[in-house]
Amino acid sequence: MYLVLVILAVLAAAGAQILLKKGAMKEYSAFWRQYINPWVISGYVILGLSLLLNVFCMGHGVQAKEVSTIESLSYLFIPCLSWFFFKEKINWRKAGAIAIIMTGIVVFFF
Repeated sequence: MYLVLVILAVLAAAGAQILLKKGAMKEYSAFWRQYINPWVISGYVILGLSLLLNVFCMGHGVQAKEVSTIESLSYLFIPCLSWFFFKEKINWRKAGAIAIIMTGIVVFFF
């Protein structure tokens, strides 16, 4: 149950990074507006909630080494979300690197 929550926390953190990129892609009239806008604020709030969810799960028996390994799923989630939202290309080199990372996750857990 808590491992699923850690995976959801990783997915939330990946979504937060997408929000941060969306905020960074805009041009702002003032320097401070780059940091005080809905995209950036919501991205940081979601990152903070993801962190709290990870800490909650570690407090209920999920080991830190498992959490850090599951965090590697972000290397899968972020390119997929970037492809979906920003139409970024996933070339063979990226796909191969993702496959190696996913193989490492599977080897670690089984």
